Amino acid sequence: MTATQAFTELGQSLWLDDISKSLLDDGRLQRYISELGVTGLTSNPAIFQSAIGGSDAYDTAINELAAKGLSGEDLLFALMIDDLQRAADEFTAVHKRTSQVDGHVSLEVSPLLARDPEATAAQAVDVHSRVNRANLLVKIPGTSEGLDAITRTIRAGIPVNVTLLFDDRQFKAANEAVRIGLEQRLSDGNPIDVASVASVFVSRWDKAVADIVEGDLLNRLGVNVMNRVWAEYQRQLGDPAWRRLMNEGARPQRLLWASTGTKDPNAPAVLYVDELAAPLTVNTMPEKTLLAAAEQGNVGPRLDVAAAEAELDRFSAAGVDVVALGDKLQNDGVVLFEDAWRSVLETLAEKVGQLKAQQTA
Repeated sequence: MTATQAFTELGQSLWLDDISKSLLDDGRLQRYISELGVTGLTSNPAIFQSAIGGSDAYDTAINELAAKGLSGEDLLFALMIDDLQRAADEFTAVHKRTSQVDGHVSLEVSPLLARDPEATAAQAVDVHSRVNRANLLVKIPGTSEGLDAITRTIRAGIPVNVTLLFDDRQFKAANEAVRIGLEQRLSDGNPIDVASVASVFVSRWDKAVADIVEGDLLNRLGVNVMNRVWAEYQRQLGDPAWRRLMNEGARPQRLLWASTGTKDPNAPAVLYVDELAAPLTVNTMPEKTLLAAAEQGNVGPRLDVAAAEAELDRFSAAGVDVVALGDKLQNDGVVLFEDAWRSVLETLAEKVGQLKAQQTA
């Protein structure tokens, strides 16, 4: 049994935070599923920017789609949807085996809609319809504006991955948005077994304070804040309102640890894997981190809310305002996703121009 499979034995799902044609074409994804116990996959604009801009693997598809008149976001979504459909098919067996609890893939709505809940919800419906896979989660930012879009999307029966969450407050708000959507769906007379996960980002906390703290506080803020999230997750699982919904067939929202690749080259590659080993959670990780976890991962009980609170007091004494920083990280995250989206659109436009020039040369 590999170290990654030991996490599965604990009751934690390991997902891959990556997507590319090469990952699908060379069989790596299937190997990770069969050999390392990977049971899902996430994507984001930065990942597609790297995949499309970093190789010529998409050139043929870009040529064909551009010849049909597709450009801009229409072209980008066509490319992303093709990749996610293929990835979803790889996880179909997992999805069926786990009674639809696991085996999901995630695709983002346009980050440029993050402040427009109606447009976000409408695009979520469109994306889900176009992908046409039962195991697709549509990613929607858990911003204040995004919460309404999340409720609307869940009410429509579309599975959601709430992204860009950073702390327990934001997680709680996202969880409530999902619950309200399920309550509305139940009132509408519809089944409420709609899947959802809440993606809480870890490593950006430590990157944000790397120049502020030192010594044994380095690379500790992220996992300490996640302990607060874990405590809130336990409260939500025991919430009477959620239990009433579960009695009607609802699936509780799953907690997903995101951004679990270490940013500090001096930190262990598996820092956020080992520290966040916990049942009833998902850890989605970059390929490099997944491979390191297979070799070095060490399952053990590490979440300790009381110890985390004591250490968070030390961060406060060092001048770190965790609440304000959590808000800043979420706002900055929206901007980063918007920038990555615009960047991949620019890359696509350049590729189309280059390929046309080659054809006429």
